[in-house]
Amino acid sequence: MGRPGPLSLNTITVREQWSLEQAIEGCRRHGITGIAPWRDKLAECGVERAARLIRSAGLCVTGLCRGGLFPGIDQAARRRAIEDNLRAIDEAAAIGARCLVLVVGGLPPGSKDITGARAQVRDGMMAILDHARRSQMPLAIEPLHPMYAADRACINTLGQALDLCDELGEGVGVAVDVYHVWWDPDLARQIARAGRRILAFHICDWLVPTRDLLLDRGMMGDGVIDIPAIRVKVEAAGYEGHCEVEIMSAANWWRRDADEVLRVCIERHASSV
Repeated sequence: MGRPGPLSLNTITVREQWSLEQAIEGCRRHGITGIAPWRDKLAECGVERAARLIRSAGLCVTGLCRGGLFPGIDQAARRRAIEDNLRAIDEAAAIGARCLVLVVGGLPPGSKDITGARAQVRDGMMAILDHARRSQMPLAIEPLHPMYAADRACINTLGQALDLCDELGEGVGVAVDVYHVWWDPDLARQIARAGRRILAFHICDWLVPTRDLLLDRGMMGDGVIDIPAIRVKVEAAGYEGHCEVEIMSAANWWRRDADEVLRVCIERHASSV
Protein backbone atom coordinates (compact mmCIF):
# COMPACT_ATOMS: atom_id res chain seq x y z
CA MET A 1 0.00 0.00 0.00
CA GLY A 2 2.98 2.32 0.25
CA ARG A 3 4.04 4.57 3.08
CA PRO A 4 1.54 7.05 4.52
CA GLY A 5 2.04 10.78 4.20
CA PRO A 6 3.77 12.64 7.02
CA LEU A 7 2.22 12.85 10.47
CA SER A 8 0.44 15.88 11.88
CA LEU A 9 -0.70 16.31 15.47
CA ASN A 10 -4.19 17.64 16.02
CA THR A 11 -3.65 19.26 19.39
CA ILE A 12 -6.86 17.87 20.87
CA THR A 13 -4.97 14.56 21.11
CA VAL A 14 -3.00 16.04 24.04
CA ARG A 15 -5.31 18.88 25.04
CA GLU A 16 -5.53 17.82 28.69
CA GLN A 17 -1.76 17.56 29.11
CA TRP A 18 -0.25 20.36 27.02
CA SER A 19 -0.70 23.99 26.08
CA LEU A 20 -0.27 24.93 22.43
CA GLU A 21 3.28 26.05 23.20
CA GLN A 22 4.07 22.63 24.67
CA ALA A 23 2.44 20.86 21.71
CA ILE A 24 4.54 22.85 19.25
CA GLU A 25 7.70 22.00 21.15
CA GLY A 26 6.60 18.37 21.47
CA CYS A 27 6.17 18.09 17.71
CA ARG A 28 9.61 19.58 17.16
CA ARG A 29 11.16 17.24 19.72
CA HIS A 30 9.54 14.11 18.25
CA GLY A 31 10.09 15.02 14.60
CA ILE A 32 6.39 15.44 13.81
CA THR A 33 6.16 17.90 10.91
CA GLY A 34 2.54 19.06 11.09
CA ILE A 35 0.22 20.55 13.69
CA ALA A 36 -3.48 21.45 13.79
CA PRO A 37 -4.37 23.74 16.70
CA TRP A 38 -7.78 24.23 18.25
CA ARG A 39 -8.94 27.79 18.63
CA ASP A 40 -9.24 27.75 22.42
CA LYS A 41 -5.58 26.81 22.81
CA LEU A 42 -4.67 29.28 20.08
CA ALA A 43 -6.42 32.06 22.01
CA GLU A 44 -4.58 31.11 25.20
CA CYS A 45 -1.25 31.32 23.40
CA GLY A 46 -2.09 34.38 21.32
CA VAL A 47 -2.37 34.22 17.55
CA GLU A 48 0.75 36.22 16.72
CA ARG A 49 2.89 34.38 19.25
CA ALA A 50 1.60 31.01 18.05
CA ALA A 51 2.40 31.93 14.46
CA ARG A 52 5.98 32.80 15.43
CA LEU A 53 6.44 29.59 17.41
CA ILE A 54 5.01 27.44 14.62
CA ARG A 55 7.26 29.07 12.03
CA SER A 56 10.29 28.71 14.28
CA ALA A 57 9.57 25.00 14.72
CA GLY A 58 9.20 24.54 10.95
CA LEU A 59 5.74 23.03 11.25
CA CYS A 60 3.07 22.79 8.57
CA VAL A 61 -0.33 23.87 9.94
CA THR A 62 -2.59 21.22 8.45
CA GLY A 63 -5.75 22.94 9.65
CA LEU A 64 -7.32 25.15 12.28
CA CYS A 65 -10.13 23.61 14.35
CA ARG A 66 -12.70 24.82 14.12
CA GLY A 67 -15.21 27.04 12.42
CA GLY A 68 -18.82 26.24 11.67
CA LEU A 69 -21.69 25.86 14.15
CA PHE A 70 -23.86 27.97 11.86
CA PRO A 71 -27.46 27.08 12.80
CA GLY A 72 -29.03 29.38 15.37
CA ILE A 73 -32.36 29.86 17.04
CA ASP A 74 -32.77 33.36 15.60
CA GLN A 75 -31.12 35.90 13.31
CA ALA A 76 -28.95 37.28 16.11
CA ALA A 77 -27.54 33.84 16.90
CA ARG A 78 -26.85 33.15 13.25
CA ARG A 79 -25.13 36.52 12.89
CA ARG A 80 -22.91 35.79 15.88
CA ALA A 81 -21.89 32.50 14.27
CA ILE A 82 -21.00 34.25 11.02
CA GLU A 83 -18.92 36.86 12.86
CA ASP A 84 -17.09 34.13 14.76
CA ASN A 85 -16.33 32.31 11.52
CA LEU A 86 -14.95 35.50 9.97
CA ARG A 87 -12.59 35.75 12.95
CA ALA A 88 -11.66 32.10 12.54
CA ILE A 89 -10.71 32.72 8.91
CA ASP A 90 -8.42 35.55 10.02
CA GLU A 91 -6.85 33.36 12.70
CA ALA A 92 -6.28 30.51 10.25
CA ALA A 93 -4.63 32.88 7.78
CA ALA A 94 -2.44 34.39 10.49
CA ILE A 95 -0.93 31.01 11.43
CA GLY A 96 -0.61 29.83 7.83
CA ALA A 97 -3.17 27.04 8.07
CA ARG A 98 -3.88 24.98 4.97
CA CYS A 99 -7.60 25.11 5.74
CA LEU A 100 -10.20 26.09 8.29
CA VAL A 101 -12.05 22.95 9.36
CA LEU A 102 -15.80 23.41 9.69
CA VAL A 103 -17.92 21.40 12.12
CA VAL A 104 -21.08 22.86 10.72
CA GLY A 105 -23.47 22.60 13.67
CA GLY A 106 -26.61 20.65 14.47
CA LEU A 107 -30.18 21.58 15.30
CA PRO A 108 -30.87 24.91 17.00
CA PRO A 109 -32.24 24.55 20.55
CA GLY A 110 -35.81 23.28 20.49
CA SER A 111 -35.79 22.53 16.76
CA LYS A 112 -36.59 19.27 14.98
CA ASP A 113 -36.05 20.72 11.51
CA ILE A 114 -32.85 19.15 10.21
CA THR A 115 -33.59 20.28 6.66
CA GLY A 116 -33.81 23.84 7.92
CA ALA A 117 -30.56 23.41 9.86
CA ARG A 118 -28.80 22.28 6.70
CA ALA A 119 -30.15 25.33 4.88
CA GLN A 120 -28.74 27.53 7.64
CA VAL A 121 -25.36 25.86 7.18
CA ARG A 122 -25.43 26.65 3.47
CA ASP A 123 -26.47 30.24 4.10
CA GLY A 124 -23.82 30.69 6.78
CA MET A 125 -21.10 29.40 4.52
CA MET A 126 -22.25 31.66 1.71
CA ALA A 127 -21.98 34.61 4.10
CA ILE A 128 -18.29 33.93 4.88
CA LEU A 129 -17.13 32.60 1.54
CA ASP A 130 -16.07 35.89 -0.04
CA HIS A 131 -13.90 36.69 2.97
CA ALA A 132 -12.40 33.20 2.89
CA ARG A 133 -11.58 33.58 -0.79
CA ARG A 134 -10.02 37.02 -0.30
CA SER A 135 -7.96 35.55 2.55
CA GLN A 136 -7.00 32.54 0.40
CA MET A 137 -8.25 30.31 3.19
CA PRO A 138 -9.97 27.11 1.99
CA LEU A 139 -12.98 25.97 4.01
CA ALA A 140 -12.99 22.25 4.79
CA ILE A 141 -16.42 20.82 5.57
CA GLU A 142 -16.00 17.88 7.94
CA PRO A 143 -18.95 15.49 7.78
CA LEU A 144 -19.54 13.95 11.20
CA HIS A 145 -20.98 10.55 12.04
CA PRO A 146 -24.81 10.57 12.12
CA MET A 147 -24.79 10.18 15.91
CA TYR A 148 -23.77 13.86 16.01
CA ALA A 149 -26.49 15.10 13.64
CA ALA A 150 -28.57 16.74 16.35
CA ASP A 151 -25.93 18.55 18.36
CA ARG A 152 -22.72 18.95 16.34
CA ALA A 153 -23.08 18.49 12.60
CA CYS A 154 -26.11 18.02 10.38
CA ILE A 155 -23.79 17.20 7.44
CA ASN A 156 -23.18 13.51 8.01
CA THR A 157 -21.84 11.92 4.84
CA LEU A 158 -19.08 12.79 2.44
CA GLY A 159 -21.70 12.88 -0.30
CA GLN A 160 -23.69 15.56 1.53
CA ALA A 161 -20.55 17.60 2.08
CA LEU A 162 -19.59 17.36 -1.58
CA ASP A 163 -23.08 18.39 -2.69
CA LEU A 164 -22.55 21.55 -0.65
CA CYS A 165 -19.10 22.02 -2.18
CA ASP A 166 -20.66 21.73 -5.65
CA GLU A 167 -23.21 24.39 -4.76
CA LEU A 168 -20.76 26.84 -3.21
CA GLY A 169 -17.90 26.42 -5.65
CA GLU A 170 -14.31 27.58 -5.41
CA GLY A 171 -12.65 27.73 -2.02
CA VAL A 172 -14.64 24.91 -0.39
CA GLY A 173 -13.52 21.33 0.15
CA VAL A 174 -13.77 18.53 2.69
CA ALA A 175 -11.93 17.08 5.64
CA VAL A 176 -12.08 13.28 5.61
CA ASP A 177 -12.01 11.89 9.15
CA VAL A 178 -11.98 8.10 9.19
CA TYR A 179 -13.84 8.06 12.52
CA HIS A 180 -16.84 9.71 10.92
CA VAL A 181 -16.96 8.14 7.46
CA TRP A 182 -15.61 4.58 7.72
CA TRP A 183 -19.09 3.04 7.92
CA ASP A 184 -20.45 4.67 4.72
CA PRO A 185 -21.20 2.11 1.98
CA ASP A 186 -20.74 4.85 -0.62
CA LEU A 187 -17.40 6.00 0.75
CA ALA A 188 -15.13 4.79 -2.06
CA ARG A 189 -17.20 6.53 -4.73
CA GLN A 190 -17.44 9.75 -2.76
CA ILE A 191 -13.69 9.87 -2.05
CA ALA A 192 -13.04 9.51 -5.78
CA ARG A 193 -15.61 12.23 -6.45
CA ALA A 194 -13.92 14.52 -3.94
CA GLY A 195 -10.58 14.37 -5.70
CA ARG A 196 -8.36 17.30 -4.88
CA ARG A 197 -11.11 18.90 -2.83
CA ILE A 198 -9.86 16.71 0.04
CA LEU A 199 -8.13 19.33 2.18
CA ALA A 200 -7.40 17.28 5.31
CA PHE A 201 -7.22 13.61 6.31
CA HIS A 202 -7.86 12.78 9.97
CA ILE A 203 -7.00 9.46 11.59
CA CYS A 204 -7.90 7.58 14.76
CA ASP A 205 -9.90 4.39 15.36
CA TRP A 206 -13.39 3.19 16.31
CA LEU A 207 -13.35 1.09 19.46
CA VAL A 208 -15.73 -1.78 20.15
CA PRO A 209 -17.37 -1.12 22.48
CA THR A 210 -17.33 2.66 22.31
CA ARG A 211 -18.12 3.83 25.82
CA ASP A 212 -18.59 7.54 25.11
CA LEU A 213 -19.96 8.97 21.87
CA LEU A 214 -17.56 11.90 21.92
CA LEU A 215 -14.59 11.11 24.11
CA ASP A 216 -13.69 7.46 23.48
CA ARG A 217 -11.78 7.46 20.22
CA GLY A 218 -9.09 4.87 19.77
CA MET A 219 -5.47 4.97 18.74
CA MET A 220 -4.88 3.77 15.19
CA GLY A 221 -4.80 -0.03 15.15
CA ASP A 222 -6.87 -0.48 18.33
CA GLY A 223 -10.28 -0.56 16.63
CA VAL A 224 -12.19 -1.78 13.61
CA ILE A 225 -11.47 0.85 10.93
CA ASP A 226 -9.42 -0.30 7.94
CA ILE A 227 -7.40 2.91 7.95
CA PRO A 228 -4.84 1.89 5.31
CA ALA A 229 -7.60 1.04 2.82
CA ILE A 230 -9.20 4.47 3.28
CA ARG A 231 -5.82 6.20 3.09
CA VAL A 232 -5.05 4.53 -0.23
CA LYS A 233 -8.38 5.73 -1.64
CA VAL A 234 -7.75 9.27 -0.40
CA GLU A 235 -4.27 9.31 -1.93
CA ALA A 236 -5.56 7.85 -5.20
CA ALA A 237 -8.02 10.75 -5.34
CA GLY A 238 -5.08 13.16 -5.31
CA TYR A 239 -4.48 13.99 -1.65
CA GLU A 240 -0.78 14.46 -0.91
CA GLY A 241 -0.86 15.99 2.55
CA HIS A 242 -0.37 14.92 6.14
CA CYS A 243 -2.16 12.24 8.11
CA GLU A 244 -3.55 14.22 11.05
CA VAL A 245 -4.04 12.20 14.22
CA GLU A 246 -7.06 13.46 16.17
CA ILE A 247 -7.93 11.46 19.28
CA MET A 248 -10.42 12.51 21.96
CA SER A 249 -9.96 10.02 24.77
CA ALA A 250 -10.95 11.10 28.26
CA ALA A 251 -10.47 7.68 29.88
CA ASN A 252 -7.21 6.69 28.18
CA TRP A 253 -4.94 8.88 26.07
CA TRP A 254 -5.72 12.15 27.85
CA ARG A 255 -4.57 10.50 31.09
CA ARG A 256 -1.20 9.42 29.77
CA ASP A 257 2.08 11.28 29.59
CA ALA A 258 1.93 13.40 26.44
CA ASP A 259 5.37 12.36 25.22
CA GLU A 260 4.24 8.74 25.49
CA VAL A 261 1.12 9.58 23.45
CA LEU A 262 3.24 11.11 20.71
CA ARG A 263 5.59 8.13 20.64
CA VAL A 264 2.63 5.77 20.20
CA CYS A 265 1.14 8.03 17.51
CA ILE A 266 4.41 7.87 15.58
CA GLU A 267 4.64 4.08 15.96
CA ARG A 268 1.03 3.48 14.87
CA HIS A 269 1.33 5.94 12.00
CA ALA A 270 4.06 3.69 10.67
CA SER A 271 2.38 0.37 11.43
CA SER A 272 -1.39 0.95 11.21
CA VAL A 273 -1.94 3.77 8.70
